[in-house]
Amino acid sequence: MYKSVCQILLFQIEMTINVRLDRRLLVLIHSMGLSCLGGAIFLQILVFTDILQQGYFMAVENNPAILTFEIILTAVAIAYFAYIYLRFIRSIR
Repeated sequence: MYKSVCQILLFQIEMTINVRLDRRLLVLIHSMGLSCLGGAIFLQILVFTDILQQGYFMAVENNPAILTFEIILTAVAIAYFAYIYLRFIRSIR
């Protein structure tokens, strides 16, 4: 009896730890995704204000590290947006 009670308690503790880790990971993913989307919206506002002020927008990036980082952030933002969109559509049904 004692052994089975201990096993049940250990199982519950392990499940609680797994739920907390999963929740933390989910919060981290949502934080990163929303940050990327927020950054994309902010950059679009900057681009449109520049177009309104000058009539055109020219972006030239010579640093390959920054360019690669921007491309990765854009890919993450697109993937997160698709994930949130599909999750929202599935919740309607």
